[in-house]
This record gives sequence, structure tokens and C-alpha cells, in this order.
Amino acid sequence: MKKIISAFALFVSCLSFGQGNTHNQAGGKFEGLAMTPPMGWNSWNTFGTDINEKLVKETADIMVSSGLAAAGYNYIVLDDGWMTRERDANGDLVPDPVKFPNGMKALIDYVHSKGLKFGLYNCAGTQTCAGYPGTRGYEYQDARFYAKLGIDFLKYDWCNTKGITAPEAYTTMSNALKVAGRPIVFSLCEWGDNQPWEWGKPIGNLWRISGDIYPCFDCEFKHPENWSSWGFMKIAEMRKDIRKYSGPDHWNDFDMMEVGNEMNDTEDKSHFAMWCMLSSPLFTGNDYRKMSKETLAILTNKDLIAVNQDKLGIQGFKYAAEDGLEVWVKPLSDGNWVITFLNRSDVARKVNFDFKKNTIKDADFGYEADFNKVTYKIKDLWQNKEIGTTKKNFVSDLASHDVITLRLMP
Repeated sequence: MKKIISAFALFVSCLSFGQGNTHNQAGGKFEGLAMTPPMGWNSWNTFGTDINEKLVKETADIMVSSGLAAAGYNYIVLDDGWMTRERDANGDLVPDPVKFPNGMKALIDYVHSKGLKFGLYNCAGTQTCAGYPGTRGYEYQDARFYAKLGIDFLKYDWCNTKGITAPEAYTTMSNALKVAGRPIVFSLCEWGDNQPWEWGKPIGNLWRISGDIYPCFDCEFKHPENWSSWGFMKIAEMRKDIRKYSGPDHWNDFDMMEVGNEMNDTEDKSHFAMWCMLSSPLFTGNDYRKMSKETLAILTNKDLIAVNQDKLGIQGFKYAAEDGLEVWVKPLSDGNWVITFLNRSDVARKVNFDFKKNTIKDADFGYEADFNKVTYKIKDLWQNKEIGTTKKNFVSDLASHDVITLRLMP
């Protein structure tokens, strides 16, 4: 009799639960928030957790006064370390009152008053990578908190995630943001370990494809904790066959840039050109207060930014390589193409590119440039001048670690 009663009670309980859970919550990311790769500034590369209200305000001011905002950089994203080590009595996250004495909402309002957008960081695990409160178990509560603050961007990391799967964790947070109701760009920072390009499109607007970047051309920096950071060319070639997964509102993210951080101007130039060729989100990671005029000129090169922001949204690819000299190509809208010659070697190289002997075919997206059928005008995007047509070979000297980027226009 006990078993019969227990079974009946369980049936009623399940029936009641089912009847009471009839509300269909909207799921999936907010569509259309990142139709071109997002651009902005992130605090991590230079400042780590040493962030504060003064830094953010100064960064916002310089972003506007320097022309960075006009060039397209419109997100300010505070990375790890913006909160206290514990949640409050209600379980809410608490912005650090020492770092942000006027509160996070007032700071966000200040950034918005400059015509800019604001982003925050958290993590899918129990703690962030720097040991602050993670979001695991608090997804919907945190999403409501972010919506109330008025943020526009969430970077969501992958530390301390034992026992959960990446697709599940990121889907949960994506749905939580949607239910909270404020359109927020969702950046998946899962490092590419679980192939987010294969499942991330309905969940996020961009996804990291690698571990953290390091300010060098082609190195691996090994940390004592048994993980590595990577030079920008290591990241550029880390993943194979993923460009077909990237496009408007679903971008392969090659990490924040190190332009202006420790490399020389030539390497910074190459770094920026590659991120534009790869259609990567363009997030600066340098200290604007110490920025040289050369760094600013690289970051605000409107012709290179136009390559990155092209409405076609197709990631470039390596077309050829010989003796350290590489040729990268990218199809653009209106039948245009971009070619970047990159010198990976430690010595100068001679470029001699015969267009008539090189028909470029994009196997993933079906675009083709046949220079025997179509003649293109050539513009050098670093020198900002037209330099002839594809009827003649392109010939130039190219210094070590340097690039030449050409736009081809029918």
C-alpha cells in the first residue's frame, strides 16, 4: 500500500510540476548586435586586475579625443577584477567600492554619455580566472544584474569549470541574458578547447579560438602554472579550417590586440593587418595614456579598418608561402580583394607577385579572382595611394616581420 501511495503521490507531483512550468522562455543570443567585428578596448592585457574608475574615465575621454571612437572603437570592457571577493547577502555581485567609489552604474552612465558602450567580464565556473565570484549557479541572477546596470557586452571566461560542459554552460548564460531582456553582445571566452565555432553561432556573437595572446611576433610564453600565452602569428595559424564558421554576428575571435605593448612598430603594424585580414574583433589592450603617435596611426588606419569591417564578413586565408614570405588574401564586398604580403623571416625579402600566374580561389565561400579575365586597380593601404594595376607584377622589398597590404578594385 505504501508503494502504491508513494507512486501516486509522485505522479501527482510530476503532473503539478509540468502544469506549472508552461512558460516558454526565449532562448538564444540577441541577433544582429555584431554584424561587423566589434571594436573597442579591454583592460586585461595591460592592467590585469589593477583597474579603477579613474582609468576607465580617462580611457573613455582619450578614446573620443584621439579619434579612436570615430574610427570605430566604441566598447570599453572591464575584464577580471572589477568585483569584490564575495557576493552580498542576496547573492548579487558587488562592484569593488575601493576601485569604483561612485558605483558601477555611475561609471557606465559616464561611458554612455561619451557615446560609447560598456562591457563587463565574468566566468562560467565557480570562480573567475583571478579568483573572484564566478557565475556558475547564478546565471539568471547575474544576467538581471547586468541588465539593470545597463551594460552592452559580456565577456564570459572558462576557468574553474570542472564538471560542466562548455555548450551547456554558454547556452545557459546566453538564455539568461535573453530572458533579462537587455540586448548584450555575448563574447564566449572558452579558448577554443571545445571547438566553439561548431556550436557557438546560436549562442554568442563571437568566440575565442585560442588561449591568451602575448606581445610577441611568433613566440610561445610558458607560464609557471603550466599554461602558455601565444604570439599573434601563433594564434593566427593555431586553428585549421575554421574560417567557414565565421561571419556577420558570429565571429572567430583571435583575442585582444597587443598593438602598443612591447613589440616594435613594424610588428604592431603586421599584427593589426593580420587581425583585419582575419575579420577578428578589434579590441585594443594598450594604455591609451602612454600611446605613441605611431601606435595611434596604426590603430586608426581607416583603410585597414574597412577591410576588417567589410560587410561581406569573410575571414581571410593564407594563399601561399615560400622562404618565410607569405601571401594572405581576403574577399571583400563589391568584387574587391585584399592581399597582404607578410615576411615571417628574420631577414628582408623581395616580393615579386605575378598576378597573371595566380588565380585566387576561395574554396570555402566560392569567390574567385582571375587576373587574366579582370584587371584590378591596386591601392597600397599603408601608404594610402594607388600604385597601378594587376596588369604588371607587384614588386617590392619587404623588411623582416613587416607587411604590405593591397586592396584590389575591379
